[in-house]
Amino acid sequence: MIEQINSENKEKVISFFKEHWGSSEMIISSGIYKCENLDGFIYEENHQIVGLITYVIKCDEVEIISLDSILEGKGIGTVLIEKVENVAKQKQINIVSLVTTNDNLNALRFYQKRGYRITSIIPDAVNEARKIKASIPLIGNDGIPLNDELELKKII
Repeated sequence: MIEQINSENKEKVISFFKEHWGSSEMIISSGIYKCENLDGFIYEENHQIVGLITYVIKCDEVEIISLDSILEGKGIGTVLIEKVENVAKQKQINIVSLVTTNDNLNALRFYQKRGYRITSIIPDAVNEARKIKASIPLIGNDGIPLNDELELKKII
């Protein structure tokens, strides 16, 4: 079941972020976000969140702030991205963007398979975020030093 983030499921969303990210605060090059206050969708099975996406609407694009799928390979991330792309279409916005970190090879693979293109690299973005949120690790996935962000965009 997919539903929008709302006041009734907000506590569940906060718990999900705390469990999977340590907190609901995301610090990326485009800003600092409290994810439970963002628009988004949750994907639930048996009353448990197994997927979650948050986004912000800017004047000429929709930026995905977070995407999580607990059950990889089941199409949950794809369905959630399509929900956000449909929001963009409804609002007559034709660009969906996001940032990911240099170590997140799975995310880079996932997004590029769905039509997203790398449009820029933001050197030291993670190092700058770490100054605000010291809990961001120095080493990321596969032992890769966690330093930079990559921006991806899709024209829809």
